[in-house]
Amino acid sequence: YEHKAIQYFETPADEAVKRLDDSLDQGKAKLDFQPGGLGYLPDLLKQLGLNVDSQVLVFSQTSFQATLISPQRPRAVYFNDEIAVGFVQNGEVMEVSSLDPKQGVIFYSLNTGRTAKPTFARREVCLQCHQGGQTLGVPGLVVSSQYVPAGMPAEHVRGGFVTDDRTPLENRWGGWYVSGSLTDKHRGIPIGQSSDTKFDTSKYLSPTSDVVALLTLEHQTRMTNLIVRIGWDTRIAMAEGKLEEARPKLEAAIDDMVGYMLFVDEAPMQGPIKGVSTFSTTFPARGPRDKQGRSLRDFDLGKRLFKYPLSYMIYTKAFDSMPDWDRDRIYQRLFNVLTGKDSDPKFARLSPDDRRNVLEILRATKLNLPGYWKSE
Repeated sequence: YEHKAIQYFETPADEAVKRLDDSLDQGKAKLDFQPGGLGYLPDLLKQLGLNVDSQVLVFSQTSFQATLISPQRPRAVYFNDEIAVGFVQNGEVMEVSSLDPKQGVIFYSLNTGRTAKPTFARREVCLQCHQGGQTLGVPGLVVSSQYVPAGMPAEHVRGGFVTDDRTPLENRWGGWYVSGSLTDKHRGIPIGQSSDTKFDTSKYLSPTSDVVALLTLEHQTRMTNLIVRIGWDTRIAMAEGKLEEARPKLEAAIDDMVGYMLFVDEAPMQGPIKGVSTFSTTFPARGPRDKQGRSLRDFDLGKRLFKYPLSYMIYTKAFDSMPDWDRDRIYQRLFNVLTGKDSDPKFARLSPDDRRNVLEILRATKLNLPGYWKSE
């Protein structure tokens, strides 16, 4: 991240948290403080456009505030396409991440104590967990599943591994609470009924850790990291005049990204899955939609996560800010797959209806598509 083409810490950020921080500093915005332990959290979520129904709860100690996290005091995470907020009971700070269109994920903390002028501070310490093999080598996002030895209390988590939508559900969510109904076995602790809740829900904005929100977050983490990693690699290669030399590696990474965007390795669901919060309706409601009312945000939740298998992250500013060289190749590969010109067997699970629906939705809703998408 110190490369001249990146300069992660030196380059001014251009994302929602930085803009809010600037507004707070200039007195153009303020954060309301709510007593009783929640502090700035409710208003912070409102100002950043994060819904309470996205709340997921993790009790594995994966935070620099680890000593405050336990099954009785899980960490709450709230998110949208570009921002995540972590809330720890009695924590000194709230942990915030925001996706900069070019620089990738930027990490901040916000002191929880009441002050006349709240300020976000960038946190390099977050990179101890949020940059490495688990994030494809760039500052990024992680969802992991921890091991809880058989017969041991939930506190005894031992190591773990990164999960995304390719991970079999039976291996997911160790160290997490999960609310909702699903037939698949998993490693999480189910919650939902008052008799089986393991913690004081009044300390949180919601008593839920919605399974559909958790599934969505898992897809989004790897998609975010792929966008950032490929963009960084291309910018570095261009800055060093080594684009042709790097081309095979970059094209292989783009091929991997296109496959992930199209969910070709998504772990099947035994179905059906049903969440308990309003996330399953508010997330699709954000659109965009074509004239037939279809959206890439529409859930399936029977055999797969989404009804139309192409990642909604294609609409993000981060995707649109990837180098033209990358996006040209991504668009071409997507077009060839969706029109049937690409016969690579890795895309065999995409039915003709899947391809046609995704193609039509993109044509109607995605700005700045190459001209050949419209003309053919």
